[in-house]
Amino acid sequence: MDTFFSQTKCDRCGKELTDGRTMSMFNTECICLECKRKEKQMDEYTAACDAENAAVRRGEKNFSGVGLPNKK
Repeated sequence: MDTFFSQTKCDRCGKELTDGRTMSMFNTECICLECKRKEKQMDEYTAACDAENAAVRRGEKNFSGVGLPNKK
């Protein structure tokens, strides 16, 4: 069962999701808006968006993403 709307904490940082939630562009994590802001600043963000758009155009409705880049 999908827990996107029922979970209470961000999959990435653990913050409460009371201020909003969204799906990561890199994977299927449900993330808070602060994590989304940080995600958008990553160099790989545009490529992740392009990959998701291409998957949707192919009819792939459950695209799992390109994977979250390792940041050191």
